[in-house]
Amino acid sequence: TVELTGRVAASLTAEVRPQVGGILRKRLFTEGADVKEGEVLYEIDPAPYQAVFNGAKAAVAKAEANVEPLRLKADRYAELLQSEAVSKQDFEDADAARKLAIAEVDAAKASLETARINLEYTKVLAPISGRIGRSAVTDGALVTANQQVPLATIQKLDPAFVDVTQSSSEMLRLRRELESGLLSRGKGEAKVELLLDDGSKYAHPGTMKFSEAFVDPGIGSVTLRNLFPNPKLILLPGMFVRAALTEGTVEQGILVPQRVVTRTPDGR
Repeated sequence: TVELTGRVAASLTAEVRPQVGGILRKRLFTEGADVKEGEVLYEIDPAPYQAVFNGAKAAVAKAEANVEPLRLKADRYAELLQSEAVSKQDFEDADAARKLAIAEVDAAKASLETARINLEYTKVLAPISGRIGRSAVTDGALVTANQQVPLATIQKLDPAFVDVTQSSSEMLRLRRELESGLLSRGKGEAKVELLLDDGSKYAHPGTMKFSEAFVDPGIGSVTLRNLFPNPKLILLPGMFVRAALTEGTVEQGILVPQRVVTRTPDGR
């Protein structure tokens, strides 16, 4: 086993930002509470977006009303063209007007859909389930679409990640011992036990999920990510912990009490 230091991180983190601008009418959650995905967190004044939606809806009705007479005219011209009562140019003009009216209906429907989406965005929803932090704004504040400062942050704490670092030299040593057969690694994910900052042992064992594919040039170490169940939310993001990783097993090793082991004068 090897004991490595690291910190706790949320398994999911989402920063809540508005997708439309306007005056914030109401905050609908309690700071520090658990929220569900899709739950309404804030309400932005919908009045201007409702007006745009109503106008787009009327534009669709107007465009659809223009289609029918132009379709009937094109059909009549098609029949008259058979008897050469109208010119081919007149028929083509009528048919083009019909197609243009249909295209205008499609464009009006697209504008209506955009207006509907913007109207729905006046209700700011929770993108994930988790625990929400403090609100950065209050009722009556002016917010803008995709603003830099999030309205709030949601973190999923169960399960939780524990990111620890291991020196690249230690990782190379471990690989050499595994390849030489000195150590053997069992099947499945490596088990990890956790020691909290106060020295107590965390009740739930975790598993190592993966190691980064690069070495941090600043400290010469690799980050290992471990996953721990966190039903009582004892592990909080940023908490300092120590993780004991089971790296491998010495199959032919002999386990003796440490007190019976002594060193020779030359340090062996």
